[in-house]
Amino acid sequence: MRARIYQPAKTAMSSGWAKTKHWVLEFVPESPRTVDPLMGWTSSDDTQAQVRMTFETKEAAVEYARDHGIDAQVFEPKRRKHNVRPRGYAENFAYHRRSAWTH
Repeated sequence: MRARIYQPAKTAMSSGWAKTKHWVLEFVPESPRTVDPLMGWTSSDDTQAQVRMTFETKEAAVEYARDHGIDAQVFEPKRRKHNVRPRGYAENFAYHRRSAWTH
């Protein structure tokens, strides 16, 4: 069994970082998905692909994989730097603004 361990990225639909703190162990699909000819549903014979486990730390996830004989590959997260302007949103409406209104 192969698996990947990663820390999920923030969703594009929100600005919050709520589900990005934990580490996830997710199994790699062993067989491709197939389409049922009658109904058109997508199915798979691989039930391990449905398993997704969360851990508090990367070390806990790696230890779990090692203890259970799972060949896991760890993907380190790509950290973003925060875009914080010195004066923030209020600067757009400042009465002493020196540059022209652009938006």
